[in-house]
Amino acid sequence: MARIFSGVKPTGHLTLGNYLGAVRRWVEVDQHRADALFSIVDLHALTVEHDPARVRRLSRQAATLLLAAGLDPERCTVFVQSHVDEHARLSYLLECTAADGEMRRMIQYKEKAARARSAGESVRLSLLTYPVLMAADILAYGTDEVPVGDDQAQHVELTRDLAVRFNQRYGHVFTVPRATHPEVAARVMDLQDPMSKMGKSHENGAGIVYLLDDADVIRRKIMRAVTDSGQGVEYDRASRPGVANLLEILAACENGNPEALAGVYESYGALKRDTAEAVVELLRPLRERHAELAAGPRYVDEVLRTGAERSRALARPLVDRAYEAIGLLPAG
Repeated sequence: MARIFSGVKPTGHLTLGNYLGAVRRWVEVDQHRADALFSIVDLHALTVEHDPARVRRLSRQAATLLLAAGLDPERCTVFVQSHVDEHARLSYLLECTAADGEMRRMIQYKEKAARARSAGESVRLSLLTYPVLMAADILAYGTDEVPVGDDQAQHVELTRDLAVRFNQRYGHVFTVPRATHPEVAARVMDLQDPMSKMGKSHENGAGIVYLLDDADVIRRKIMRAVTDSGQGVEYDRASRPGVANLLEILAACENGNPEALAGVYESYGALKRDTAEAVVELLRPLRERHAELAAGPRYVDEVLRTGAERSRALARPLVDRAYEAIGLLPAG
């Protein structure tokens, strides 16, 4: 059975984009076909200015939402990254394998560093090196597959490069993983800026549907979604991105086809209303289950404890081998 690793960063409330783009596939496909590990990668949330209490709160919320969405701890492993020391242990070895230049070429580093500098903020060293920690997240478990969107493909390529380089220098330790791009995953764009991905940490939440938004808020956001200046409902991602985004969201909710759905509608209003109702109904059971789990947090605590124990048991022997291979003296 193949091993899959994927994670979610607790830098903001999880969104419809997170659900349709990744979590639903984890629930419906990945946990059933592979030995799957899903992590709340909280160490990655420390690369920028943050409120410690908020990181803890969002980490718990993310774990609760993953379980509410349908991840089954009898079928997969759900855990918090910082609960497993092997991630940080292996990250340093990979920093000793990576080069400064390849870190600075990472697209997300360039973009985030530029935004920080333009805001007059300092750039943390961890922002430069976090792709190495991401590689450690993946390599620590002998991962075969990493389901990612296009924006994360560069990080998986770096992970592959580091695994090959380490194996060539010090002996074979790591499985070289491959990125997978599930066809069923939807790329959901911001409702107010359909050229940008719907991101959970975006400053303006008007174009973001959060998984815990109530029904009226969801309806209001979708009814106010930016469309396009053209007439009629057509599916054209390049020239009609606003309408295309709504059609793709509706198609993802109903397992339909956005091009076919375009022919059903004669007005933007009708498309928006149907999309809003489809999203409300899609998220209703998730929100209800989240409320149940949040009311009795002991279950979530137990899942995370058990998940961390299994993750440590998987990762520690492999990371210990990497320590020995690179030349470190084994502990007595």
